[in-house]
Amino acid sequence: MARIAYHDADAEAFAATRHLTDDGLTAWRAAVTRHLDPRPGMRVLDLGAGTGSWARALTTWFPGVEVVAVEPSAAMRARCAFAPLVAGDARSIPLADRSLDGVWLSTVIHHVPDLAAAARELRRVLRPGAPVLIRSAFAGRHEAITLFRFFPEAIRVLDSYPGIADVEAAFAAAGFTTVAVEPVPQVTAPSLREAAAGLRREAHTPLQLITDDEYAAGAARLREAARVEVGPVIDALDLLVLRRDGR
Repeated sequence: MARIAYHDADAEAFAATRHLTDDGLTAWRAAVTRHLDPRPGMRVLDLGAGTGSWARALTTWFPGVEVVAVEPSAAMRARCAFAPLVAGDARSIPLADRSLDGVWLSTVIHHVPDLAAAARELRRVLRPGAPVLIRSAFAGRHEAITLFRFFPEAIRVLDSYPGIADVEAAFAAAGFTTVAVEPVPQVTAPSLREAAAGLRREAHTPLQLITDDEYAAGAARLREAARVEVGPVIDALDLLVLRRDGR
């Protein structure tokens, strides 16, 4: 089970507010290119694809690379314009053994209940030497994410997520080695004012899992700051890159 259900309200809020602009994606394109080394004919999985924004970006960035999207939530799939899109999750990926040249997971790893099982399943579907790219906010690493400045109570939710060391250990046991851990900057919103205006609690797992009073206090702090602060909202999430062994 995911930490939140991703029924219709969650999926609608996610689709409305959680997509980055081209400017926001610039550094991510460079990082993915560096670690995936995309080439025509490659086949890449977007696991936990949500409403398909990353699958679309990967397809646009890398002509000739086939991207397959897998998403467990029916509500998310109903809002996804990307194809091919299939139902599945990290424990049961509906793809053949050794059929993939890479896997992308964006803000998904904290929803995976059994990291060890997921690592084994990813090893099954990846070709030898292929990478897994995990974009995430990890436990203990909130400082570069604006959301936690205004909702410090949500840090306790983040700290219940897997840490980088937890993910590395689970994947190492399945035959993966760590290639890189790097923070990647992104323009999350053109301004704090626009971030405040577009905030939807249902779109953010840490905000759903704090109390109503804590959320109200954080939203008030955000609105107050948005009255006076100018400039884009720049956050940094981590990219953890793991590589399957050659066997």
